[in-house]
Amino acid sequence: MMDAPEHKARMQRLKASVDRRIAAAQQEKGLVIVYSGAGKGKTTAAFGMALRCIGHGLKVAVVQFIKGAIDTAEERALTSFGDQVTFLRMGEGYTWETQDRERDSEMAQRAWAAASAFLGDPAYAMVILDELNVALQHDYLSLDVVLEALARRPPMQHVVITGRGAKPPLVEQADLVSEMKMIKHPFRKGIKAQKGVEF
Repeated sequence: MMDAPEHKARMQRLKASVDRRIAAAQQEKGLVIVYSGAGKGKTTAAFGMALRCIGHGLKVAVVQFIKGAIDTAEERALTSFGDQVTFLRMGEGYTWETQDRERDSEMAQRAWAAASAFLGDPAYAMVILDELNVALQHDYLSLDVVLEALARRPPMQHVVITGRGAKPPLVEQADLVSEMKMIKHPFRKGIKAQKGVEF
């Protein structure tokens, strides 16, 4: 165990390092943020960022690409902020439920048309593209078209993209990428989805 003087010296070195990085970080720009991986929490993380924007009085748009067949508490909570949040459920359910590639592709194209409009509108400080990674993974949308739209969006607009299987070119273009790793999940023990946790 570290004694008090050693701990203080270590924390002083850490503070000096952090202070240098803060002083060097002077650029402001809209970020592309990707939450991917097999673990739970990707959409939850994105909606947490939406709440931060709302708390600052900023406008947020949410487009859900795959989800959409069921009403969610998150949608009810976010839309309670009135015209600060636009929330579009554009999917018809998980791909293993729909089992209709042509229909899923058509729905993804519709969702992308809505998303593209938000990506061109500087009034929205943040655009959340929930499960976009899944639509890209199944080739329902052109990755090149998505990357181009991200590159030409308003300079201060943040975009949060969720879903498993983020493609490498999207990861490369993103400013922040976090991977959710599943270590344990209650469903694997036969525990059903629960209010306030899964929905």
